[in-house]
Amino acid sequence: MTDSLFQRVGHGGASALAPANTIASFDKALALGVDMIEFDVRSWRGQLVLAHSSLDARRGCLALADALEHLSAARFRDTELNVDVKQLGCESQLLAALRDLGLLGRTLISSQVAAVIDRVRALEPRARTGISVGGRLARLSRRWGDWRRHVLGGLQVGRWDALMAQHKLIDAELLEQVISRGGRLYAWTVNERGRIESLRALGVHGIATADPRLFAAAGA
Repeated sequence: MTDSLFQRVGHGGASALAPANTIASFDKALALGVDMIEFDVRSWRGQLVLAHSSLDARRGCLALADALEHLSAARFRDTELNVDVKQLGCESQLLAALRDLGLLGRTLISSQVAAVIDRVRALEPRARTGISVGGRLARLSRRWGDWRRHVLGGLQVGRWDALMAQHKLIDAELLEQVISRGGRLYAWTVNERGRIESLRALGVHGIATADPRLFAAAGA
């Protein structure tokens, strides 16, 4: 696990360069020097697969077991993982798979569904977790209401360790509030060099992009 204060996160691997949530995308992200690879997990016909939506799952996706087997190879040993869990009910299988391959210690489990994080915490107190907060429609669908109060309250009591925020939600005040509660703040998904530069200068702990080449271009 890296000790870096700032982490370059590949969204779906390097999803601007290869299909998201695939071996090819992971390999491209690694070649471009990311510190963390993010991918989506959901259940499909009783199996955990890498898919953002149920429609993606119907089209045929990489099985979680195959993805983790690939990511457990020695060449990925310095790369952390961010597993974005899309639905309830995946927690036990996911944790077992991570434990079996010795990946739990370098994985951050996140979700927009707070109950997912609660289940992960209950099943595995050692797991690192992050609550994910999206744009206006996503927040309405989750009935967040005053999302800052809820998210910061969760950080305060150790309900989760990090906030994964849609980048337009981030400002200096939010960053200060997250840090003061012992949390980490990650921005997603940033595909413009100027925005990467401004968020990096602000001091966020990590930035996710579909094109990791932008980190080099931005000097991040």
